[in-house]
This record gives sequence, C-alpha cells and structure tokens, in this order.
Amino acid sequence: MSKPKLSNDHAVMKAIQVIEWFALFLITICVIIAVYQEVMLMVSLRRVALHDILLLFIYLEVLAMVALYLTSGKLPVRYPIYIAIVAIARFIILDLKDLDAVDVIWLSAAMLVLTFAALVLRYGHAKLPYEYKENVD
Repeated sequence: MSKPKLSNDHAVMKAIQVIEWFALFLITICVIIAVYQEVMLMVSLRRVALHDILLLFIYLEVLAMVALYLTSGKLPVRYPIYIAIVAIARFIILDLKDLDAVDVIWLSAAMLVLTFAALVLRYGHAKLPYEYKENVD
C-alpha cells in the first residue's frame, strides 16, 4: 500500500527548491566578489604569489561545485575534499614559517588522508556505480 500524499507536498518542495536556487545564487555572487577582490589586491600589490593562485583555485572549485549541482542536481563528495586539500596546502604555504615540524607533519598527514579518501571514492564510483531506480507512483 502506498503512503498517502499530502496536499502541500508540491508547495513545500517548490519552496525548498527556490531557497536552494537562492542559496546557490548567493554563493556564486560571493565567490565572484571574492575573486574580484583578490585580483584587485594582486593588481594593487603588483605581484602574484603562489598562495594567491591557490586561493583562486579554491574559488574555482567552489564555482565548479555550484555549476555541477545546477546542471546535475548532484554534488560529488570529492569536490569538498579537493577544496580541503588545496586549502591545507595554502595554509602550509602561508604559515610555514610559523609552523613547527609536528604541525607540518599533521597537516601533511591530513592531506594524505583526504587524497586517499578521494581516491577511494573515485575508485568506488568507477567500479561500483549507483543503480538509479525510477519512482513508480
């Protein structure tokens, strides 16, 4: 026996979808503003450093996540993992002189664990793909 549908299910789902689209739009605008600010800072300082480029890569990955979610409605867990890896690398580069050896080892270990997790997810997705089932109502 199928469960009865509530009369406002459609309205609730539509409201959630509108909120979702608004949040994605807001994230996109914030990332564009952040990229603009970073580029203007590089122009005003008349230099581009590795940490600036890594920060731009983080912004690019966030935009790629938004674009992927908008086009497919799905968000692979790998994208936040990639962002975390780049963020840790950027942190090490920026604060290397303030970090002791143990901190660098722990951060490197975190990057290694994240890389391994991304590899396992990628392998699992390739070898054990999801089976999608159609809703039959």
